[in-house]
Amino acid sequence: MTGQPDSPAGLSFERDIRPMFREKDRDSMLRAFDLWSRSDVQAHQDAILERLRNGTMPCDGAWPPEHVAVFQRWIASGSAPLTPAAGTPDE
Repeated sequence: MTGQPDSPAGLSFERDIRPMFREKDRDSMLRAFDLWSRSDVQAHQDAILERLRNGTMPCDGAWPPEHVAVFQRWIASGSAPLTPAAGTPDE
């Protein structure tokens, strides 16, 4: 993750959030939604965060607390920050 951990506005779905979801995480959830899709993750962000916090997601072991905190900061920052170069939401 290259986002600035103490600057929520610096977080990007493509750069900071999506890479935390592994291919096997995505594959196991595809029947419900796509963990590599910003719009899908945003639509289910509260349920995802709850599962991340209680350690039931991903199914093979909990994320480190730092990862959960980054996901939570991404939500708190509006879940769709503007990319600095383009000035548009990062899809």
